[in-house]
Amino acid sequence: MTRNATASVPSVLPTAAHGAARRRTSRGPDPLARLVAAQDGLVTRAQALAHGLSTDQVDRRLAARRWIPVHPRVYRHAAHPPSERSRVRAAALWAGEDAVLTGAAAAWWWGLLPSAPAVVTVTVPRRRAPRSRARVLVRRRDLDPRDVVTHDGAVVARPAAAVLEAAADPSVPGEALLDHVLTTGSVDAAELVEAHARNLGAHGSGPVGRMLAGASRRVAVRARHGLRALLAHRGVRAWRTDVTVAGVLLDLAFPAARLAVEVHDPVDAGTGADGCGPAWRRAVLRRHGWRTLVVGPTELRRPDELLDRLREAVTGHPAGPGGAAGRAAG
Repeated sequence: MTRNATASVPSVLPTAAHGAARRRTSRGPDPLARLVAAQDGLVTRAQALAHGLSTDQVDRRLAARRWIPVHPRVYRHAAHPPSERSRVRAAALWAGEDAVLTGAAAAWWWGLLPSAPAVVTVTVPRRRAPRSRARVLVRRRDLDPRDVVTHDGAVVARPAAAVLEAAADPSVPGEALLDHVLTTGSVDAAELVEAHARNLGAHGSGPVGRMLAGASRRVAVRARHGLRALLAHRGVRAWRTDVTVAGVLLDLAFPAARLAVEVHDPVDAGTGADGCGPAWRRAVLRRHGWRTLVVGPTELRRPDELLDRLREAVTGHPAGPGGAAGRAAG
């Protein structure tokens, strides 16, 4: 019995279905699917239409509950469970491409708050006037471009601007937040000052400015106490407190080395306890043969490096291999 020749030869030509599957594999995931995944399971109607879906196709996905409405024209794919990230991002998507995530929501987006706020604040240009809706607060203001950036796929206020606005939010412990960012250095103090100056007159800027100054003073005082405790704990000798040189009161000094140690206020570069500005104080000390080592509050988080700086400033010799390279500020 003769076998069918075509049956005995394995097929080497892919079928049309195999070819289509291979083409999809070579192209990777569908662009719209990639967008949905990058947006925490979210998509807007405008994005769906821009990716080639028709209005009917969008409506069929909604009718089949494959896409679930979150806000008008903003949908969540049913395969993606709801999350705090998707809730916050959905508010920004609903507000439009020129909307900026601001306030406590922006601070949380940067990891500066432990939990997302119940109400998400978005800021839009003055020319637009969308109304606030449930759990979304809309502010109309033209933000300085220096206070806006794209982070993790969302247009968001930079950390300094986000923290300052978040501190004005009644639901946020503003003083504790400012204390935290100044103590840890997670937001640069100079950036906070500059962002506050750019936004004078904005919502809550007056009270927040006073909160910022108060937080900075508290951080500096804690740092001074912490430095004394560190020196005592590590057995460092020859330092004194409340030393007076030519009428200038020094909080901490090494008299034998004629070295003043100044823990500076992160925000306030104004006058010290004796009414003298830092530059004036240091000039007086220089004229009397003294040097000044300026210590930032965040340096206490790296005690070994800080002690190396102090040792080098006192002795005039490098701290040795592995030691921090310090310098005495004159």
